[in-house]
This record gives sequence, structure tokens and C-alpha cells, in this order.
Amino acid sequence: MPYRKIAFAADNSDAAQAALRQLEAQYKHVPADQADVVVALGGDGFMLRTLHRHMHQNVPIYGMNQGTVGFLMNGYSADELPQRLEGATMAVLHPLRMRALQESGAEQEALAINEVSLLRQSRQVAKIRISVDGRVRVPELSCDGVLVATPAGSTAYNLSAHGPILPLSAGVLALTPISAFRPRRWRGALLPREAKVRFEVLDHYKRPVSAVADLTEVRDVVDVEIEEARDVSLRILFDSEQNLEERLLNEQFMP
Repeated sequence: MPYRKIAFAADNSDAAQAALRQLEAQYKHVPADQADVVVALGGDGFMLRTLHRHMHQNVPIYGMNQGTVGFLMNGYSADELPQRLEGATMAVLHPLRMRALQESGAEQEALAINEVSLLRQSRQVAKIRISVDGRVRVPELSCDGVLVATPAGSTAYNLSAHGPILPLSAGVLALTPISAFRPRRWRGALLPREAKVRFEVLDHYKRPVSAVADLTEVRDVVDVEIEEARDVSLRILFDSEQNLEERLLNEQFMP
């Protein structure tokens, strides 16, 4: 489809700011709140921030890499941008919704496009009980942490914690331990996307734990619930020859 109202957003890096100046000089553009597409210039971290910033605007985001890895980004070129946008394919993502209860009794809610992770705050190992859909699956996990990842986030922290890469069409989430000590042989699980995961922090006064949902950290949590936020849709545009499904597949065959 043709996108006639383009907004540009750029990271603070020199490369991203130079690209922003070039594109704004070459193409007509509007403020983000008037746009029907946002072109994000930076790396994956900036793309994540841009998606969060426009999460409730229902505007598609087209990223061009001016960072390092750029897994969620397209290659940078100032030429034929309207044609690239028109020929792009769209991936629709649903983030995870985290509800975290703190020791103080305060409740915090946040959305995560990549993953929700629980991490120990001190030198002592964390102890966490894991339930799925109301049934206890791991009575006590001794670990540095544990996370739930979306397919789009499965190549990020989840992969570095030895979790699986998930195709978008698989309809699953990854439940992955981080440096698990006990049970030693448990390597995580694949869960249906409809699953509701609950983490209960055991001995939380002695072994404090924080919960992180992308850009939001909540410290001293005692109980965290996670489920897919089906009421929130994110739209990302990719050049047709390198759509997100193809990228996730390629990652599984990387040497």
C-alpha cells in the first residue's frame, strides 16, 4: 500500500542523525502523530523504543539499520524509500503483558515485545516457583533468573540463555531458565501462546529478584504473571526478500 505521510525518528548516534538529515532533505515528512508510517533509524534497541513509543498509535514502523546487529531493521538506503515502503511485507506482533507484585504491595504492569525476564538482585541464587495455567510445573528453580520470550524476541536474550529460536507461525512462547543450578537437567519449555505463566519468588527477603519487561524494570518482586497481550498489535514492515519469518528461519542455520 502507498504510505503518503512519512515520519522519521532517529537514534542519537552520529550515523543515525546523518541519515535523518539526508532523508528529511530528500522526502516530505510529517510529525509522528500525523503519520501513516514511521521510519526508524538506528539499531534494534532504538527500534524497540520506537515500537513502545508508538504502541497505541497503530502505525506501522519501518526500520533502517544505523546500529550494530539490526535484526529488526532493513538495510539503509536513501534511494526509492516510497517504493520500498509500498513493497514491504508486514509482520503483526503481540507483546507480552507483565503484572508484577512487589514486596511493598505495589503492583506494576508493563508490556514486552522481546521478553519478560526475572533476575536475581544479589549475590545469592534466586529461587522461583513456576506455574503454567494454574498448575505448578517447577516447584523450585534455583537460578540466576528465568524468562518468557516472544518469537520476535527469541533471538535476543533468550538465545544467549540457550533458549530456542521460534518461528512466528509456530504459535508458541519460550520459557527459558538463566544459569539454572537446580533442577540441573531442565532446559526450559515451549508453551502455547495462550498460556498464562506465573513466577513466585521464594525466600524473597533473602534472595531479592527484579522483573524486566523490555524497557521497564520492577525491583523486589514477589509474584509475576505473564501472558500475551492479544488486545495490542504491533506492525513492523520488512523488505519483502528479508521478512521477519525468513530472518527467524535463517538464524536457525547460522554457523
